[in-house]
Amino acid sequence: MALKDLVPFGKKDVPVKKGADHPFAFFRKELDTLFDNFFHSLDLHPFEEKLGAFSPRVDVVDGERELSIKAELPGMDEHDIEVSLSGDILTIRGEKKEEKEDKAKGYYRMERSYGAFSRSIPLPSEVDESTIRARFKKGVLSITLPKTARAVNETKKITVKVE
Repeated sequence: MALKDLVPFGKKDVPVKKGADHPFAFFRKELDTLFDNFFHSLDLHPFEEKLGAFSPRVDVVDGERELSIKAELPGMDEHDIEVSLSGDILTIRGEKKEEKEDKAKGYYRMERSYGAFSRSIPLPSEVDESTIRARFKKGVLSITLPKTARAVNETKKITVKVE
């Protein structure tokens, strides 16, 4: 079946344009625009923040001799943060408390999020629990977890041969 057979009402002599002017290409472009506009208006990125929940961003670096974790905790104090280790799971808990604001003001937009959070990070290797260090500076929590001697020694480099 040819594409011109799909044109209704027997207008088989109507030329079908190719490329961007093609009716199906135009329909697809309009449909894509419709979906893009719909999902953009929902603003689902990141989803948790739209629900008002606070979830800190975390970087985990696996170095040769230690694991390094940094968590962004803006607007928090060190006494609002709890760090714990259970087996091979490091947990960072805390609460970002809402500042008292005058509710009588006519807020146009409020994007800051507050509330309790908990982030559990599975550790990729065994760490020496007695030498873990944590410091909090300018809203960034830095945790250093030295690996055990066994974990460092278990790392084996594999030679890659070219054939």
